[in-house]
Amino acid sequence: MMLHAPPAASRDFDVACLGRLAVDLYAQQIGAPLEDATSFARYLGGSSANIAFGSARLGLRSAMISRVGDDHMGRFLTRALQAEGCDTSQVSRDVERLTALAMLGIEDRETFPLLFYRENCADMALDEQDIDEAFIARCRALVITGTHFSTPRVHAASTRAIAAARRGDVRTVLDIDYRPVLWGLTGRGNGEQRFIAAAHVTGHLQSILPGFDVVVGTEEEFHIAGGSQDLIQALRDVREVTKALLVVKRGPMGCSLVEGDIPADIDDAPTWRGERVEVLNVLGAGDAFLSGFLAGWLGDGNLDRACTLANACGALVVSRHGCAPAMPTRAELAHFLDAGRPPELPHRDEALQHLHRVSVPRKAWPDLHVFAFDHRTQFFDLARQIGVDDARVPRLKQLLVQAVATVERRQGLEGRIGVLIDDRYGQDALNDATGRGWWVGRPVELPGSMPLEFEHGRSVGTDLVSWPREHVIKCLVQFNPDAAAEERVEQETQLLSLWRAACASGHELLLEVIPPAGGADRVLRSMKRIYNLGIRPEWWKLCSAQPMPWTQIDALIAERDPYCRGVLLLGLNASFDQLRESFRGAATADSCRGFAVGRTLFMEPARAWLAGEIDDATLVEGAALAFERMIGIWREAREPAGVSA
Repeated sequence: MMLHAPPAASRDFDVACLGRLAVDLYAQQIGAPLEDATSFARYLGGSSANIAFGSARLGLRSAMISRVGDDHMGRFLTRALQAEGCDTSQVSRDVERLTALAMLGIEDRETFPLLFYRENCADMALDEQDIDEAFIARCRALVITGTHFSTPRVHAASTRAIAAARRGDVRTVLDIDYRPVLWGLTGRGNGEQRFIAAAHVTGHLQSILPGFDVVVGTEEEFHIAGGSQDLIQALRDVREVTKALLVVKRGPMGCSLVEGDIPADIDDAPTWRGERVEVLNVLGAGDAFLSGFLAGWLGDGNLDRACTLANACGALVVSRHGCAPAMPTRAELAHFLDAGRPPELPHRDEALQHLHRVSVPRKAWPDLHVFAFDHRTQFFDLARQIGVDDARVPRLKQLLVQAVATVERRQGLEGRIGVLIDDRYGQDALNDATGRGWWVGRPVELPGSMPLEFEHGRSVGTDLVSWPREHVIKCLVQFNPDAAAEERVEQETQLLSLWRAACASGHELLLEVIPPAGGADRVLRSMKRIYNLGIRPEWWKLCSAQPMPWTQIDALIAERDPYCRGVLLLGLNASFDQLRESFRGAATADSCRGFAVGRTLFMEPARAWLAGEIDDATLVEGAALAFERMIGIWREAREPAGVSA
């Protein structure tokens, strides 16, 4: 049993992480020098923040103690932590300083250029007044990274936090996290350098080591902590000042634990071998390692489990782009560890990558009311029938957004409202709808195309680059499961390219499947065929104008993709009475999450507005009333079936 076992799980938080909280900008061009990078992906970063994020993703009740600037990037970071379930009540906003930033590249398997933009940044302004002793006492463990001892101000804050932890019987963990550039030992443009011997840094670290129950570091980090480039001697020097459990990270060799006396050879210490994977990016692997270690140690106190999880987390992150978003979920870890022989190329394992896509925390949409006005051909035809320029349609779609907002406000439907809007006529409407917390779907198909074509050309992935992440890809596809293979090949090839583009971009995918007439069983068989292709959309949009095999649809989705978000019912310009019957037929379906109806709601008020018969306010109110009527019909269908709406 470990000398410093964690307190019981009855406290409010498992772990609080104190230290760096920054934005990472990762170059997207693999193999290029950082100066040649042309685009960057933005992620949450900073070692402490990565650990808080990763441990929350693994199910721990984590919290972050730091500062961000009172700026856009600070809001991004706190929201990213909150989305994972991490408490940010101890993250304060600094009105005088900007949020910290790092720029990173992946030049090859050994070269990872790194620039820290941390001059007078917010997280390094953390001071003693930011440390809430009562909050720390509510935690089982406190993790601090080495950077937050590198200047007098953060050293004082971290020291106060350790003292509070000691008084509150909170276990303390140090991640040495040695970055010579952050100790002023190298030029500011040399952030990737991992080791420079420095006696004053060694002395400083040894002065704080007695305050920790667990000390975690790479071999090089123990070299700096011990003051020797001989690992065993360094560990002996560390042991002179602390009785802590020493966790030595050894890269692909795994990790070794030293609880008492230092052995003559590190291989004589209990060692857990790492998993062999192809390395893309070692940055963030140590943070993932500690997240996994904490998940095991704070889970049941079992060190064997802790080290197994730690090694697996590190292996998964080194195979991926980025730090925090590369962190695995519990579902991924279970798949990775249960696979007899884990894949050497995790980023190319389809099952693992799908779990990484869908098992992360996502906003819940249990009951969706979607107003669909992504129609393009129908609005063009309506304008021509009335004899007006279709240039008026974009303004019409903005007014429909106002109608949806009116309904959300009047009905109190926050978290249950959605829209489907195109970017041909509806780009301004899309801009108005984005950022409201709505479900926002957006079509990619060229209307009426058979075989399937995309609105902006075959390279659909190029188009998705400019989309906000919250937008859901919607694709209407005419699909005949009984067609000859040669007739299906283009359709299926296009669907596969769309699916791969969605996986690469991170956007969710909704497939609206329209089979030829001839029986509802074709809907089921179309879905089966699409699943057989390896496509697992987050959403299905189906027509229930005729009796549907909902029991079989529920079973198919549960079998093929239990993470599927569910089914939305479409309208096809049916009457309110017809849709009432459709809704009743789907009322007991486990997979049915709501409706996405358009022409039934907007056609009459849109015609009148385009014809000049009504003004803007009358259009907004007319569309809102129609939407509210549809919501009422949906609720009537669901409530008798015992389904909460």
